[in-house]
Amino acid sequence: MIGNLKPLELLLIVGIIFLLFGAKKLPDMARSLGKSARILKSEAKAMKKDDEAAAPAAAEQPADAAQPQAAATARTIQAAPGDVTSARPVTEPNRTAQS
Repeated sequence: MIGNLKPLELLLIVGIIFLLFGAKKLPDMARSLGKSARILKSEAKAMKKDDEAAAPAAAEQPADAAQPQAAATARTIQAAPGDVTSARPVTEPNRTAQS
């Protein structure tokens, strides 16, 4: 779709964006978008790393023996890479069979 736009049309679109949002807000919006992308990327890597670590452990141990070990492991969620002010420990519910 962008391939059909001519340079003058692209310039007009950029000009309208500047008029709507103002030159002051655009850098803040870009910074916020970049920060969000970094957070998303780091969370995706963490999830992939957790999945890779859990797959071999689950294959080696029976399902009943793997659960107590997972509950004993403490995890921390961070809002952004390197942001220690908003880091907090995560408590996961202990899922045991109720008889």
